[in-house]
Amino acid sequence: MFEKELWDLKEKGLLRNLKERESPQGSRIIINGRVFINFASNDYLGFSNKDILKSASADALYKYGTGAGASRLLLGGTDLHRILEKKTAEFKGTPSALILNSGYTANIGAIVSLADAGGEETAGNLIFSDELNHASIIDACRLAKAKVFIYRHKDTTHLEELLFSVRKEKGRRLIITDSVFSMDGDIAPIPELIRIAERYNALLYIDDAHATGVLGDGHGSLRHFGISHRPNVIQMGTFSKALGSFGAYVAGEESLISWLINKARPFIYSTALPPSVIGANLKALELIEEDKRPIRRLWSNREMAMEIFKSFHLKIGPSETPIIPVLFPDIEETVKFSTMLYSMGIYAPAIIPPTVKIPRIRFTITASHTEEDFGLLEKALAKIIPALTSLT
Repeated sequence: MFEKELWDLKEKGLLRNLKERESPQGSRIIINGRVFINFASNDYLGFSNKDILKSASADALYKYGTGAGASRLLLGGTDLHRILEKKTAEFKGTPSALILNSGYTANIGAIVSLADAGGEETAGNLIFSDELNHASIIDACRLAKAKVFIYRHKDTTHLEELLFSVRKEKGRRLIITDSVFSMDGDIAPIPELIRIAERYNALLYIDDAHATGVLGDGHGSLRHFGISHRPNVIQMGTFSKALGSFGAYVAGEESLISWLINKARPFIYSTALPPSVIGANLKALELIEEDKRPIRRLWSNREMAMEIFKSFHLKIGPSETPIIPVLFPDIEETVKFSTMLYSMGIYAPAIIPPTVKIPRIRFTITASHTEEDFGLLEKALAKIIPALTSLT
C-alpha cells in the first residue's frame, strides 16, 4: 500500500535504508565484514565499550535480572534507580531528578505535562521554542495543549519580542531550547535565555542531550557558562550519547519531579529501564567525575578535525562542539561525497531533507578517534574533493 510513496522518495533521493554493524560502537566499526572509521557516533567519550561499564551492567544484570517487569509506579524500579536519580541530581546541581526511558520520551513527557499544567487555564499556556530544536521537542509542542510560538534560531531579540507581545495574556510561559543543536553543533545562548526567562517569569527548559558529558567538564551547559541551578530552569539530558549507555533524565526542583511522576504519561505508562542499563549509567557518571582526560581528548580531537576541514576549504556550519557539519549545495553532491568516503572505509552518512534544510555530512568527533584515523580522513578528502564540482 506504500509502493508509490516509497518510489517517490527513492526518485527524490530521500529514501532511507538501514545498515547494521557487526562490532561494538567505537571509532572503528565493522559493516558487512569490513572495517570502517566511524564519524557518525554520539559515543563522544568512547564509554560504550569500556570494560568497567560492561562489568557494572553485568553486575546489575545478575543481581536484578534482565527486565524491570513493570513501570516505576508498579515497582519496576530498583534501589539502583533511586541511587541513579540521586547521583544525577548531584551531578546536575539540582535538588532532584527523574530517570526516563529515552531522550525522546523524556521531552514528550516533560514538555507536555508542563504545558498542560494549570487547570482551566491550561489552554492559555504559552510555549516558545527555538526553530532548530530537536524533533522530539517539536512533537512535544504539537501534543501540548498550549499556544506555540517559534522564535528564530538563537535569536533572543525575536524571543523577547514574542514574549512582550503576549505579556497581558494569562498562563504559564515555557521557553525551550537545545543547548547543543544536534545538526549544526552550535551552542544556545543560555545566559541570555535565563535572563529573559527571569524577566518574563518563564520556565526555561534545556535539552542537554549533546552537552551532557561534553560541555562544562561533562556536567553540561549550565556548568559550561558558570551558572548554578535556578528554580525556573529545567534540565533534560541523556545517558545514551557521551555516557555510552541508554536512558534519559530530567533534573530540577523537587516539585517538578513530583509533578512528572504524577503527570508525565511516557513515564507512567512505560516499563522501567532494565537494571543492567541503570548500573552502566551509574558507572558512567562516576567515570566523568573521576577522570577528565577523555573530555580533554575529545576537544583536542575536535580541533584536529577542524584544522583538516579548513585546510580543504570545506564549507562548515556554525559548529562550536564535536558535531561538525560539512554543508553541500544539493542532495546529489552530499550523497556522492558520503558514498565516496564509504568506498574508502570512512562511515559518514549524508543527512538530507526533510531532516535538515541544507544537505550535509555531519561528522561527529569522539575521544576514541586517533591520529591515524584523522590521517586516513585527510588522505580520503584529498582524493574526493577534486572529483566534486561543487567543492572545487
